[in-house]
Amino acid sequence: MRTVLLLALAGVCVGSVAMAGESPQFRGPHRDGRFDEQNLLKSWPETGPPLLWMTKGLGKGYSSPSIAGGKIYVPGMIDDKTAGIFVINLKGAIERTIPVGAETTDAQASGPRSTPTIDGDRMYMLSGLGEAYCIDIASGKKIWSVNILERFKGPNIMYTLAESLLVDGPRVICTPGGPDAGLAALDKLTGNTVWATKGYSDPASYCAPIIYTHNGRRLLVTDSANCLVGADADTGQFLWKFEHLTRDGIHVTTPLYQDGLVYYSGGYKSGGGALRLSKDGSQVESAWTDLTLDCQHHGVVLVDGYIYGTSHMNGNHLVCLEMKTGKVMWTEEEVKQGVTEYADGMLYVYEGPKRGIVHLVKPSPERCERKGQFTVTEGTGNHWAHPAISNGVLYIRHGDTLLAYDVRAK
Repeated sequence: MRTVLLLALAGVCVGSVAMAGESPQFRGPHRDGRFDEQNLLKSWPETGPPLLWMTKGLGKGYSSPSIAGGKIYVPGMIDDKTAGIFVINLKGAIERTIPVGAETTDAQASGPRSTPTIDGDRMYMLSGLGEAYCIDIASGKKIWSVNILERFKGPNIMYTLAESLLVDGPRVICTPGGPDAGLAALDKLTGNTVWATKGYSDPASYCAPIIYTHNGRRLLVTDSANCLVGADADTGQFLWKFEHLTRDGIHVTTPLYQDGLVYYSGGYKSGGGALRLSKDGSQVESAWTDLTLDCQHHGVVLVDGYIYGTSHMNGNHLVCLEMKTGKVMWTEEEVKQGVTEYADGMLYVYEGPKRGIVHLVKPSPERCERKGQFTVTEGTGNHWAHPAISNGVLYIRHGDTLLAYDVRAK
């Protein structure tokens, strides 16, 4: 039974255009783990920030919440085989559920994992079974749906698809992993194919693609099963690939970009490194490599020239690297593997899979300075969903429960 516990009233990139304070897609408005928030707490009381409310009954799933237009959208299972998107208001009440269809029942992580991308009055999402769909938010009706594995003849992968779709102007970009279609773009109004990366064939992985502008050229960058790959974002022209092998082709961490360098990372002791782009972005060469930060699926962030993220099998701790050189600035053993994000001068690290500890850390290349922590005790399953921050509220999805914490400075 779906219930809502109101503890207090919340007084309150590339891709879809976000209004101030919104988080309309995976890992924030720019897809890079950075949230456009101001006037947030720089330290937490011993018990953590106040819990405003929590909403239960969201079913199985590991998708992040998307927040846009005064509503919160959280995918979850509505029965044993079918997923829906729960539409929640800013006070925590479930207003309605939009059924979307069959979803993965994979034992490792049953339920939806893709985060909805909100673009105006439409929502775009991908199921673990390969169904990409566009939904009219007001009516809840599907405008179109396309199984990208069937259309582009790509195989599904070990834990089934989990990428979050990238809306880029008139296109929706995805990773089918098919022959001559490692990447593809669909018309966002119709679902028709716009382009596919002819000449690049590699199975999909779990990575959310991103677009960066390099010397005026818009580059689409992501990880497939075996490679970091770059393509022209406008035409889909395949430009380059760089082999980086991990166990079972598991690549989840969205690459970072700064000053002509593209950073990549993978778990299972595979580590990462940076590639140096040619002037026109059509070629790459290795700039440096690193084994300390082997980020599995928890994301990394770039702050003032330094990369922050947590390692997987090489230490299981928070790491700071210099983007320019790959130099390890420090490691912090007290902060274990977890999702790493950034807002208003602070890092937020949400530990998983079992611990559920949330850390507030002041980023600095000199040392790790922790400014508070609390533990998420409500909810079900592993602590794997990436949090979102919107209008001074930290949203954490833990299985069937969404929790909202007030992190505004008073």
